[in-house]
Order: sequence, then structure tokens, then C-alpha cells
Amino acid sequence: MHKQYHQHPTLTTHLKAVVMLICVPLLLFSCQPSLKDTIVIGFSQCVDDDDWRQTMYFEMQKELAFYPNVKLIYKNADASNEQQIEDIKALREAGIDILIVSPNEAQPITPIVEEVYRSGIPVIVVDRKISSDNYTAYVGADNYEIGNIAGAYAANLLPEGGKILEVTGLPGSTPAQDRHQGFVDALKNFPELRLMNAINGQWKEEVAREEIRQHLKKAQEADLIFAFNDMMARATHQVLDAAQTEDMPLLLGIDGLFGPRLGIEMVNNGILDATFLYPTGGDKAIELAVNILEGKPYDKENILQTTVIDQSNVKIIKSQAEKIYEQQQDIVNQQNAIQEQLAVYQNQRTLLYVVISSLVAAIVLGAYALYSLKEKLETNRQLKSKNEEILKQRNQIMQLAQETEEANQAKFRFFTDISHEFRTPITLILTSIEDILENESPGSALFHKDIHLIKRNATRLLRLVSQLLDFRRIEHGKMELKASSGDLVTFIQEIFSAFEGTAAKRNIDYQLVSIEPRLELWFDGSMLDKVFFNLLSNAFKFTADGGKIVVMIEQDTENRMARVLIKDNGRGMSQEHVAHAFERFYQGEQNSSMGTGLGLSLSRELIQMHHGAIRIDSEPGRGTSFEIKLPLGKAHLKEKERIERVSGSSSAQLRSIYEEEAYEKEEIFTEEKQPSHETSILVVEDNVELRKFLVSKLQAHYQVLHAADGDQGLSIAFDEVPDLIISDIMMPGTDGIRLAKILKTDLRTSHIPVILLTARDTTEQQVEGLQTGADAYIVKPFHTKYLMARIRQLLQSRELLRQHYLGKASVAEALEIPKGVNKLDNEFLDNFKAIVDQKLSDPELNVNEIAKEVGLSRVQLYRKVKALLDFSVNDYIKQLRLTKAKTLLLQQELSISEIAYEVGFSSPAYFSTVFKSEFQISPSEYIRSPSSAT
Repeated sequence: MHKQYHQHPTLTTHLKAVVMLICVPLLLFSCQPSLKDTIVIGFSQCVDDDDWRQTMYFEMQKELAFYPNVKLIYKNADASNEQQIEDIKALREAGIDILIVSPNEAQPITPIVEEVYRSGIPVIVVDRKISSDNYTAYVGADNYEIGNIAGAYAANLLPEGGKILEVTGLPGSTPAQDRHQGFVDALKNFPELRLMNAINGQWKEEVAREEIRQHLKKAQEADLIFAFNDMMARATHQVLDAAQTEDMPLLLGIDGLFGPRLGIEMVNNGILDATFLYPTGGDKAIELAVNILEGKPYDKENILQTTVIDQSNVKIIKSQAEKIYEQQQDIVNQQNAIQEQLAVYQNQRTLLYVVISSLVAAIVLGAYALYSLKEKLETNRQLKSKNEEILKQRNQIMQLAQETEEANQAKFRFFTDISHEFRTPITLILTSIEDILENESPGSALFHKDIHLIKRNATRLLRLVSQLLDFRRIEHGKMELKASSGDLVTFIQEIFSAFEGTAAKRNIDYQLVSIEPRLELWFDGSMLDKVFFNLLSNAFKFTADGGKIVVMIEQDTENRMARVLIKDNGRGMSQEHVAHAFERFYQGEQNSSMGTGLGLSLSRELIQMHHGAIRIDSEPGRGTSFEIKLPLGKAHLKEKERIERVSGSSSAQLRSIYEEEAYEKEEIFTEEKQPSHETSILVVEDNVELRKFLVSKLQAHYQVLHAADGDQGLSIAFDEVPDLIISDIMMPGTDGIRLAKILKTDLRTSHIPVILLTARDTTEQQVEGLQTGADAYIVKPFHTKYLMARIRQLLQSRELLRQHYLGKASVAEALEIPKGVNKLDNEFLDNFKAIVDQKLSDPELNVNEIAKEVGLSRVQLYRKVKALLDFSVNDYIKQLRLTKAKTLLLQQELSISEIAYEVGFSSPAYFSTVFKSEFQISPSEYIRSPSSAT
């Protein structure tokens, strides 16, 4: 009799749970990444005892943080070819997937690299190349190009010729060979530059230091030393400085690393005259290695870019490098934090395995734990969902706050600009009225001219106020569409004709093309007048003389729309400007002073009230086109938007407004013949009428120059070096604030008084203007008398400095540097006087030589010295020589002939002639009776 066994249902359930609990850990363990998934990169470095190599390794470590499955095996050959060969063999035996190698020298290392390459292991060569093409990819800068750039730069530093000394790296390394060849090739076109025998620094600072000590005399004879890296350049400077070398040669290096005592810091501190950026490419090498192993496309030759770092850009590069360094430190900190989190995660995972293993022995408790885990996951899911919702709300609030801030800033800029728009015509009106009241009779030509000026600027103010009122009415729903049936072609022809005179004056190809001879449309003429006049005004405003403007009218029968296209070939707009062109109060950066930002926004509002659309298409340098589409028929209009009468056009009024403004914008700026005056004033103002007004008021008393914008003003200031500059602040291109900063920090123009004219009248804005170094800040509207008084005051202050010399008891006192000169001019005078003192005994000393020393042209030097010292350069040299001669004559330690040569006269006879001419007494008589000299 066979016994039958029946499975208990509860036991079966428990067994299933046990199986699940056993399988879950196994599955989790099986999901861990296999060691076979790890990528092993071998890196053979030729040497790592310098900052550049350590930076390369640091960049590799930083890049490796983005690839957790990549392992790097590092070998340092310590500048030994034999050691590097053994290192590469050891890396191959270690089973690396790819080799990165920086050869110590090309010829000895090439065979082992080719052997690895032929074995199927990809090879990336960094920094230094091998002697064949048997490698997978190369990462590094073009050493020939760096040498060539350095040669051209050296030639620029030594325009008169000179001796050049190279401090090279290992002769067998490709960077040393390529840099030398590029440098030599660049100097072939400069026969006056002579290369001395090179010094081999072997890439090492201590070696270069010892070599320079042994060849100190050669280094001191050089006019320029080109070291193949910054470390050797640093060693060269230390040896020369320790030897107290008087005439320190120019010093160039290569690497351009950021950090204490490195290339960028040495240029910034004046130790190096320049260094050439030589990127390490460490991060690029790791990225390239991963791409190669993952089968992604790559380039065989990966040339890193270089640049010159000198005093002209070192401040900016240093600032950028500091920011990059800070960001790298943040990345390292974040990576460390991630590693800590991973460690915590590993500990938690291990703990989870222990808990699961314990639960296998306790089925009931395990089931309960699983149930609790499910509940916890559900809670976490709900919390995650709520957290995401909170984050979304926070982002929306932040975006709303940003949009609010941008809107506030746009409104602030708008009110600043519109105050400028108001103050300029108000200035012209008030100054014209002032002249009428004080100087002009009602029947004179000047009286009528000023009356017309007042009328034009009053009309301009009226148009601005009208635009603001239109927007006010639209915002409050007070402006209503009153459309009636009319012929759109005839309507636009009336507006088109208002601009024909302007087009003829400016030689603009101005065309109206209508596909349809007549096009019936329901529209509000008073609104569309403003739209088309505004668009055509903009077209003429931004189209140069001789350009082209086309207005085209056609019917889109398929969509039942009338289409009007206004196209010009003017300067165009950037895509960023196009994207915001219809936003209220917006002005593009390049047009920040060209209007209020209302016209296009108002045009869009009026078109939308017609149930139409307006679109802009533009490209910088190629022009702009506006497309307007208006629906045909009247079904789209509400009953209250239609009136059964012919719409009257206000084009006559708008024609008058436009012609008044066109007079200001298009009148050719003609100057009356100016009287001859010694004092010159430069007027920089983009408003034609105000500029012409200022010129007319000033030219009766001064020689007047003028410029239409800041860029042109700077060019004239540097070329002509005027005695005073008057500039508006809000101008296209370089504004007045920037212009004043440039003038006051440039040696050529730092002595020139600057007056700023502006509509910005807050205390903060005035302080900002004066902090640029400007000498006066005058707010529009201003009185002409006040402006003329400030001009006289500033010129008189400059004259007082000149009078410094007239009341001195002796020439020696007169030649002292006056007080009240700004820091830059004071430094210039110190430098100028030191140069003259140092070379006073040289009879060949002249203006050209001094101009070259101080870095100015002959004309600029003459004008600056004349403005500051009231002496010509030659007179200054002569007076200084005579002053020193009088002192030597009284000492009676040298003969008259010896004194003549000592103070730089070509002969004793010429010295006696000049001395007697100046003091009415001969040198010999002066020795006997010095009190007789005048």
C-alpha cells in the first residue's frame, strides 16, 4: 500500500519565497560590471619633473573622472630612452588596450612603438612625434608653427636687427627640431637678425641654468633669447638677473601655463616679454583613446592651437585661466563628493546583501520586509513626484523673476533712451531761443535758421509724444479700429511719394512694384499711415547713400490676403536683434542709441488690430525686409470695427513730420571756412543738427574738428591730437564713456581735457562719467554760455601749467615737471626727461630717437611735449644742455671744450655760439662773471 504525500499550500508559498530571496542576491551580484568591461590605458611619459608634464597628467586624471570604467597605468622614463623602451614593453605585457606615449627622443623610441602598433594595439603619440607614421593618432601642437610664430614675433620686437640666442631642448626630440626649424625659417626674411650658436638646455631648468652660467657672456651679448620652454626661460632670467646684467635682453618662452612662477605669471610680472601657448593635450588624449576603443570616428592628426601671450593680452588670459582653474577645482571637489557617495553606496549595497541573506532564514519576516519595502518604494515615488512638482514650480518662479527683471531693465533702458531723445531737441530749441533773445534781429538769416531749427525739433518731440500716447491708448483699450473700404495701392503710393525727394537726394534706387493695378481692402488709414511711414523711415535710416529700397504689393488669392513687402539692402540686423525686434522698449546693442524701441512694436500692434501679421527677415550686411499680410474682405471685422465711408489719409501730416526729420538726417554737413586759431577742439556727436550747432558756435573762437560717432572720434583724436574734446555719451559704436576711458588711458591723448554731454542726469551717472577721467560732465539741455565758459576754464587750467615756466628764476627750475599733471602724463614726463638726461652727451640725439624710445610718432611726441611743457623737444634738449653747461663752467673742473662735448655739442665753437646767443655772454666771460648771464 503506497502512501500518498500531498504538498501543503502554505509550505509551497514559503518555498517560492525562499527561492525568490535566494535568487535576488544572485541576480544583483550578476548585474555588477565585469572586470572585462574595464578599459586599460597605458601611458609612457618621457619625463615628469616639470610643470608642463605634471599639468598633462593632471588633465588626464581630470578627464578620467568622466570614464569610471577606464583604468590608467602610468610609467615615467625619467628622460631615459632605455627606460622608456622597457616601460612600453612592460605596459604591453600588462595587457593594455591602448598605448599613449610621449617619446623621449624620436629615433630610439620609434622601433618599440611600431612593434606595439603592428601587434594590434592602438597607439596615440602625444607632444613629441616618432620617426614614422606607424601610429594610430597624434595629439599635440604644431611645433614648427610655434617656432615660426616665435620667429615672426622676435623679428617684430627687433625691427632694427640684433643677435638672437636659442636655448633648445634635447636635439633628438621632434619638438626641439621642429621649433628650431620654424624659428629659422621665419627669420630668413630678416637678414639683419643673426642667430648665435644655440645653448642646449635639454628641456630642464637646472641644466639650462648651468649652461647659461657657462655661456653668460654670450647670453648678455644677445638682444633676444628664445627658450624652448618657460622653465629654461625662467632659469635664463635668474642667471642674468643674478649677474646684474644692465641691458637685459628680450626673453621669449613656450608653454604659457597658469600658476605661480609659470609662463602667464612671468609675462604678467615682466620676467618674460612673451610666451607661446603650448597645450598639453592630456584630456584630449584620454578622450581620443576612448573614442578609438569604442569605434567612434576620430582624426589621426589632432593639432592643438597656439597663441601669443604678451603684455597686450596677459591680463585677460590670466583672468580666464584663474576662472578655469577655479572651475577645475570645483570639478575635482564634485568628483571627490561623487566618490564618497559611491563608497557610501557600496557600503549600503553590502549591507543590503547581508540583510537579504538574513531574510532567507526568516521567511515570514522576509515577506513582511518585502511588503514594507514595497510600501517604502511607493512612498519614495510619491515623494519624488512631489519633489519634481516643487522643482518645476521653483523653476517657473525663477523664470518669471528673470523675465520680470529683464522687463524692468528694458523699461529702464527705454526711459534712459527716450530722455536722450527728448533732451537733444530740447537743447537745440533752448539754445536757439537763447541766441534769438541775445544776438539776433527778427529779419536776419540766423533768426530764420534758428526758427526752422526750433520747428523741426518741436515736430520731433510731437512725434515722440504721439507714439507714447498711442501705446497708452492701446494698453488701456482706448484705440479702436475704424476700417473702411479703399484702394491699398493708391494709399501706399501716397506714402511712397513722400520719400521720393529723399531718395533722389541720397541717390537711392527707390521702386514701387504693384502686381495689381488696384487692390480693394478694408483698413484704417490713420493706423496704416503710421505703420508704412515707420517702416520706410527705418529703411531710409539704415540704408547707405546709393543703396536700394523696394516696396512691392501683391495679392495672395489662395489665402485671400494682401501682401506688402518693404525691402532694403542696408546694414541689416543680427538674428538676436530680429528675434526681439517687435518687443516693446527693445533696442539691439548695435542700435542702442538709434531710437526709443517703440516704432516696430507699435507697427505690430496696429497690424494685429487689422487681424493681419508682420514678419521680419534680416541678415547683417545684406539688408532687411518686412512682410505685411492683411486679410481681404470684411468678414474678419466686427461690426464696430467697420465704417461705411472712405478712409481719409493723414499722409500729408506725416509727410511734413518726415520731411522735417529728413532735413536733420540728410542735410550734408557743410562747414564755413574756419578762421585760423591755434587752439583746436574736437566735437563728437551723432546727432547731425546738434553737431552742426556746436561747430557753428565754436568755430568763431577755435579750430574745430568733428566726428559722427565714437570710433571716428578716436581716430581723429589720435591723428590730430586736439587741445580739447567735447563728446556725447549715447552714440552708436564706441559711446562717450568708453571714448573718455580710452583717451585718458592712452599716452597719446591722456593730457587732453574731455567734456561729456549727456541726458543722463542722476548723481550715479555723473559719477560714472567723471570716474572715466573726464574733466567736465554737462547735462542736456545746457546753455551755450555755460558750455563756452567750461571750455575756457579747462583751456585756461592747461595754460596755467604752461605758465609754470614763465615765472621761474632759472632755466633749471623751468625744466622741472609741473604739478597738477595726471599720473599717466607724469609717468610720461619722467620717462621723457630720463631719456634726455641719459643721452644728453650724444650730439646725435634727436626727436626721432626719443619718439621711438617712448613709443609715439614724431608728431604725437611733439604735440604732447608742447602741450605739457610749452617747449618743443629740440628746445627742451638745448635748454637742458645749456643748464648743465652753466653748472660745469662754475665748477671749473673741465675745460670749455671738454664741457662742450660733455653736454652734447658737436664742437666747442658751436657751443660758444649757442651759449652766447642764449645768455648774451661767452662761456669764458661767464666763468669770470656768472652773474652777468641773463
